[in-house]
Amino acid sequence: MNPEFYTLAAFEYVADVQILKGRLEADGIPVFLRDENTLNSDPLISNAIGGVKLQVYYSDKESATEIYNEIRAYAMDDHGNFRRCPNCKAERMEIYFNRNGIFYKLFPFFEKRKYKCLNCEFITEPS
Repeated sequence: MNPEFYTLAAFEYVADVQILKGRLEADGIPVFLRDENTLNSDPLISNAIGGVKLQVYYSDKESATEIYNEIRAYAMDDHGNFRRCPNCKAERMEIYFNRNGIFYKLFPFFEKRKYKCLNCEFITEPS
C-alpha cells in the first residue's frame, strides 16, 4: 500500500463525517480521520484548524471519490431541485464559504452563502 494519504473531504464537526466513513469502510477502503480527537475535545476550534479531514490512501483515491460523489449532499433550491450551475449547467453544486479576511474568519456566520460548482468550480450567489 502507498503510505501517503489523500484528503477526500473536510467536515466542520466529527459527527458529519461518520456516514461517509462507515460507507467507505464497508466497501473495504481504510479511512483515517485527521484532527478527530482535537475536535472531540474542543469543537469550537473547528474553523481554526480546518475541521476534521477524512483521508484515504492514494491508491484508494479514485474509488473513494466515486463513492463520495454518490452520497454527497448537493445544494438544493427552495423547490427541492438540485441547484444548476449558471456556467456549465451541471447539477453538482455545494454550499461555499470563502472566509477571506479576519472578520469572516472570526465570525463566519456573517458571510453570505454562496454555491460552488464541483464540475467547473464556478462560484455564484443565490438569486
